[in-house]
Amino acid sequence: MKQRILFGLFGLLGTLALQAQLVPVATYQESYRPQYHFTPPQNWINDPNGLVYLNGEYHLFYQYNPFENTWGHMSWGHAVSKDLLRWDHLPVALQEFDNPDGKSKTMIFSGSAVVDKANTSGLCPPGTSDCLVAVYTSHVHEDGKGTAQHQSLAYSTDGGRTFEQYTGNPVLQLNSRQFRDPSVFWYAPGKKWVMAVVKPNQHLTMFYESKDLKSWSLMSSFGKVGDTSRIWECPALVEVPIEGEPGKTKWVLFISAGHPQEGAIGMQYYVGHFDGRQFILDKASPAAKPPLYSSYVDWGKDYYAAIPFNNLPATHKKPVMLGWMNNWEYARKLPTKPFNGLMSVPREIGLRRIGTELHLVQQPIAGVATLRGAAITQPKFTVANGTPRNVPVASATAYELACTFTPGTARLVSIDLTQSAGRYIRLTFDATDKTQAYVRLDRTQSGQTSFAESFASVESAPVRLVDGQLTLRVLVDASSIEVFINEGERVISNLFFPDGPTTGLKVTATGGNAAIQNLTVWSLQPTMLAQKP
Repeated sequence: MKQRILFGLFGLLGTLALQAQLVPVATYQESYRPQYHFTPPQNWINDPNGLVYLNGEYHLFYQYNPFENTWGHMSWGHAVSKDLLRWDHLPVALQEFDNPDGKSKTMIFSGSAVVDKANTSGLCPPGTSDCLVAVYTSHVHEDGKGTAQHQSLAYSTDGGRTFEQYTGNPVLQLNSRQFRDPSVFWYAPGKKWVMAVVKPNQHLTMFYESKDLKSWSLMSSFGKVGDTSRIWECPALVEVPIEGEPGKTKWVLFISAGHPQEGAIGMQYYVGHFDGRQFILDKASPAAKPPLYSSYVDWGKDYYAAIPFNNLPATHKKPVMLGWMNNWEYARKLPTKPFNGLMSVPREIGLRRIGTELHLVQQPIAGVATLRGAAITQPKFTVANGTPRNVPVASATAYELACTFTPGTARLVSIDLTQSAGRYIRLTFDATDKTQAYVRLDRTQSGQTSFAESFASVESAPVRLVDGQLTLRVLVDASSIEVFINEGERVISNLFFPDGPTTGLKVTATGGNAAIQNLTVWSLQPTMLAQKP
């Protein structure tokens, strides 16, 4: 009881301090401030955590430093939304705390949140049907060094506005300093909770089961398959529908790990079967072996740690995921103030059968289209070899481009985006390799790049033509770009930091003529408005 009282006192004082830290100083008009992507009013964020729907609200918890614009003091920030686009910032939900030994502290690392509808945990009062339980990695550290990682619980009886730590923490430990990122969901056929959690350096995902969220038993493991060039983090096991095959689904395991470019981080996925105890790779899973992994989630450099929302209402026919748009290569060096880090647009995910394989497809949630404002539509036109076509934009900062074209005899078809003061991002369909076509996103001339040596880069995704055509949907914000190719068969997500507002687009064909079937640019309305103190 004494420990609980002391923890409650520390928690109260900490909450007051953190609430004070959350008084916004942001105007949401700062340089590079996204207008329709989630950012905190101030300070550092990274992984999304505890994505869950409860009582009409989508909850976004996230890794957050309440005190600085760099990584440290990791806690769970918190925001809620009615539509996944317009977010209300709330006080820090779970904060770093001092341990009873008086020497070490515990950071709140990544994890998930579930709605314990039957109160299987017994953490909430009897009869509670909306008990919200956060399952997170408790990262113990002393003098700047991590000493332990284990899994712990906190629970809320007021819709996530306040949490209380479970006094029996930790609920799962291996006496390890590298054991983290629990992803928990209710497995209805077995009437049990399932946890996917990683041993990062061993490239292993461990699967545990529990009836009450407090006692966990190991069932199986999966790993050492696909890209093991970097540590494995942030696992998520999700049942995903197959397009055009009503009632059919496969289980998809997501892992945050390596990237097509050496040294960078990204995400990969595996398609398989989950029988309630183990995940078994399916023969239809895209090739997860070198030299070219076709199972990357995003071919850009800035999409990581994406996880799905739990407890989605029946109106959602597909899972919805959200990822952190940044890369550990340069995350601490971004030229943004008073914030650092942003989230992607929420994405619906599905599987598409292409030949003998099942490929992940991702699309922005339907609500993104409701942000469209003024539109500029170009009638069908031909881009002659070496003769650029200029296209105006409907917004200088936030806009959407939709374009379908037939490359024809052209070896290269390029669209210069975010043109400003001689700078641009170049999006190119490249068919110079006769065995494999690519879409490349070049940000080497995008504006500020010198803050990190590896930032000026060109990302490439292998693509196919569908009936001789390529379809692009591009979402541009003040400092981010997300490219959805062929209705989400490939995605490239990158940050950029322009020297000024966009003045227009330019379309160019090389090696032949290209036919543009349609091209429309919409302005996108802001959703992240300045918050009142």
